[in-house]
This record gives sequence, C-alpha cells and structure tokens, in this order.
Amino acid sequence: MKQQSADEPISASAETMRGTNIYWRQLSADELASGAHRDLIGGLWDDVGRMQFEFLRERGLQPQHRLLDLGCGALRGGLHFVRYLDVGNYYGIDINASLLEGGRIELERDGLAHRNAHLLCDAEFALTRFGQRFDRLLAVSVFTHLHLDQIQRCLVGVAQVLADGGVFYATYFPAADAAAIDPITHSPGDVVSHLDRDPFHQHASAYRYLADCAGLHLEVIGDWRHPRGQHMLAFRKA
Repeated sequence: MKQQSADEPISASAETMRGTNIYWRQLSADELASGAHRDLIGGLWDDVGRMQFEFLRERGLQPQHRLLDLGCGALRGGLHFVRYLDVGNYYGIDINASLLEGGRIELERDGLAHRNAHLLCDAEFALTRFGQRFDRLLAVSVFTHLHLDQIQRCLVGVAQVLADGGVFYATYFPAADAAAIDPITHSPGDVVSHLDRDPFHQHASAYRYLADCAGLHLEVIGDWRHPRGQHMLAFRKA
C-alpha cells in the first residue's frame, strides 16, 4: 500500500487550501481511534459511501477496472470499491494524511488490508505519481470545496491519466445562472453554497470551459439523488 507521511512539507496548494476549507486539519491518534474521521468528511458514512458505489456500478464499473478516487478521505466510498474491484485496482488520493490513516484503520477493521489499496497524500492533483491510467475516476464532494483554479489543476491532471474510453465523474453544487453571486440553498439537505467561499457553487458553463482547456468533453448528468443536493458531471477525452 502506497503511503506518505504526515510530516512531509506542506505544498503551496495545501497552504492555499487552509484558507479554503477545513479538510487540511490533521486528526490526532485519539480522534482517529474514536472515529472522528467519519465526521470530518461530512458524516452520512453508510448512505453516501454506498450510493457512490452503486452509481459507478450502474455506469458500468467492472472489477477489472482501475479506479482513482480523488479526495478519497477515510474511504467512505473506498471501502465498497476495494471490496468489489480486483486486488490492487483501487487508488485513492487526498490532501489530508490523517484522513488516509483513518482509511487504513477502516480497511483493517473490515478485513480489507490485504486487497492492496494504493493511497497517496498529495495536494497538487499530481495524478501521474501513481504511474497508471484509469478506467474510472471519481470525486465526490471535492469540487464543492475548491476554487475554480484548483478545479482546473485537477482536470488537467485527470486528462493525463484517463484511459481510452475512461470516464471521470465529479459532483458539484449547481447554479442556475452563470451570474449567480448570491448564496444558494440546495435541496435536499438545505446546504447553502456560495460563489466565492466554501462550499462553492458553479454554473455548468464554467466546467465546460475548464473541460475544453484540459482537452476533455463534459456531460452534465445532473441530479443523482445526493442527500445534500450535489449534482453529477462526467468528463471524457475530447
């Protein structure tokens, strides 16, 4: 299992993230033992974890596929994928080393440590570090916490590792108007999103522009019954 120490230097992107959202905060060993990693990633552990898995299964995920889980956190969805995919075919990347440690605890607890999940701590979306191309990539509740320049970095990284015929699925909070500058309350869940602070909303046209810049084609899937009103996007090679 690939690992990275929490003691490694914090990158410029990670420093930027400190002012964007809470997901850089490192949990202590006591917090991890108490399961605080499940709360830090937003709770809904069973529901959102399973719906990620079921969504990709419905969209053609096969055990032989390589899956890259961006912002995998403590493996809320990852546990389902590790159990389903062929050994060694799950890859996860996250900015927070302590959340990844929480994921390793969950793997041990569920008897899945032997299935060779590859976990990497990285804040730059340097996805080529895995040395693989991926059939499916997934980012649930990631773009909702990032500025557009960080999302652009992500999409460029995705284009570098997306296999022929592969798809990258990502959730976002939608804005009905490209000029929406006021807060938006999303249903279900009543989460209030913002143009310029976490959690963020964007109009699909912003993603279409960023996809074009990265050499990707965007499909707006829309509502996929997320309990906090996030919608789904799909990116493929253009």
